[in-house]
Amino acid sequence: MHCDMNHTQFLAENTKALAAAQPKVAAWLAENAPAPETLAARLRLNRWNMLDIELEDGRRLFDAFPPLFAYRSWPPTEQAERSATIIVGANLGYGINHMLENTPPRHRLLVVEPDPAMLTLCIGMTDYRPFIESGRLTFVAPQFDALVAAVRGCDKQFLFGRILLQADLASQQIGPAYAYWTRICREQLDALSVELATLRRAQDVMVGNELSNFRRALADGDMKSLRGALNGLPAVIAGAGPSLAASAPAVAALRGRALVTSALQTLPAMQAVGIRPDIALCIDYSDGIARVYDRLDPEWARHVPLIYSTKVQPDVVRRYPGPTLPLWTVGGMATFIAGKDDLVLDAAGNVSVALLRLLHWLDAGRIVLAGQDFGWRGEASHAAGHHAAAVTVGTLELPGRDGPVRSTLPYATALRDMEQDIRTLNLDVVNLYGGGALIRGAREIAPDELSRELPEASGPDGPDCLTGLSDPLSSFRQRLDEAMTPCAQPLFAPRLPHWRTSLRNAQKRLETLFRKPERHAAEIVEMIGRVHFFLRQDPICTPYLYNEIMDVSGLVHGRDRYSLPQMSEFRQIARRVLDKIRRIDEVMASAPDKQAA
Repeated sequence: MHCDMNHTQFLAENTKALAAAQPKVAAWLAENAPAPETLAARLRLNRWNMLDIELEDGRRLFDAFPPLFAYRSWPPTEQAERSATIIVGANLGYGINHMLENTPPRHRLLVVEPDPAMLTLCIGMTDYRPFIESGRLTFVAPQFDALVAAVRGCDKQFLFGRILLQADLASQQIGPAYAYWTRICREQLDALSVELATLRRAQDVMVGNELSNFRRALADGDMKSLRGALNGLPAVIAGAGPSLAASAPAVAALRGRALVTSALQTLPAMQAVGIRPDIALCIDYSDGIARVYDRLDPEWARHVPLIYSTKVQPDVVRRYPGPTLPLWTVGGMATFIAGKDDLVLDAAGNVSVALLRLLHWLDAGRIVLAGQDFGWRGEASHAAGHHAAAVTVGTLELPGRDGPVRSTLPYATALRDMEQDIRTLNLDVVNLYGGGALIRGAREIAPDELSRELPEASGPDGPDCLTGLSDPLSSFRQRLDEAMTPCAQPLFAPRLPHWRTSLRNAQKRLETLFRKPERHAAEIVEMIGRVHFFLRQDPICTPYLYNEIMDVSGLVHGRDRYSLPQMSEFRQIARRVLDKIRRIDEVMASAPDKQAA
């Protein structure tokens, strides 16, 4: 690795390497970077006789302390080989270079630099090509989607090592963007923690439910034809927060003019306030969601279509008294096999966020939030009628209009996701505020102000003044009915014979190598790597095999040496894989009538 005082010496070569390996950041830099020759005037020697950047007020980034002092604590002392570091702020490359020189070759570095001028200077002064090409060093464009993808790509480091976040203190003198992206990085690491913990704990349940629902879902229809079906009509997302009752009259006045939506578990609370929604959504895969049937009036719910995630418990779908339509979601069986026009929704783990994203896909216009409190009001966290109405535990505080609002981490995570969606999807959202947490990006109004936001129809039987239609939702209802047309029931070739033979051959080879594991360590790693690739080659099976894929990955990335216990661990993984392939064949390689029998 060579660093040079010439601030453009390596710019062309590094830019070419970025374009090949990391095209998103290369495109961002090409669009935003200033001319390199204009940057030379900003370079100065500081009091430590080191090259530095002069700020607008005449100070230099490292006037207060030299780079060696700033970065000496950055390199991890434990599990460095299995870990990754996210750096916010590249400056002239001092922190990056210190990490490259003082961490093992398998330690990954992700660098977020929000200032294109600083990134230009950084990659112009050091030859990073070997690290970019090997994937050890990744520059991330300051774009939300790019950052999410980069953080999610560190799942192995999270599971088998650590992901460290280092905010470059020197760079924070340049402007507030560095603190902002540090916060976004921290939030995404929190989200990754929740996501991976959920996947490791619940992926088998969720995809197992999908297999059990597979034939039922195809018989229930397909969401694909509903894309854009609202055509700009307003919609309501009714939550079960304590403020629902106060918002109910205003929401009821929108019936027939706006699509009113709620969660399945909110239906008893909706009945209690006298509102029957146009559709309900269920994404909860847990057993606890079935408790809604202890309170649900089946005759009342019979007229409410239920859109259900294919990951929910089959019994929850079977017991629903009304029409049902399946929704395939990210992380499940449709993730890698869906067509370009199919809907595979990122449900985010919260039904209100999922509804927001679904309404965006349906092309809703203005979206009204009602009962979306994300916390407690007094001793209540839910409206009367909800199965969690008596729960009173709160572990953190969120900002409210009249002071802090008691809440929990799942609420805070869902709120952050909703705020991010409102901003990135450029949604027009109003919140019927009732004393809960503030929702950034949503305009707060009182329930009695809603009539000004969405004017009433011109008369009892007259056309709606927003659309000119006597029944604005009639087209949507018709398309919803048509979407519930049964789909074809495909039959797939059995997978088990091929999988059994391949894994048995791999196991026999590993048993031979494990007789002398220290001598054959490299061959063991290579063989397990082949198995890891094999487990990921079938897109239908990949979601169900998530835990086994990560366990095999742990045998490659999470071990420094091998011994007989690792061979035993491999055998257990192989048995679980074959059990799951057998289950897939039972569902997908046999006709629906045989499964029912």
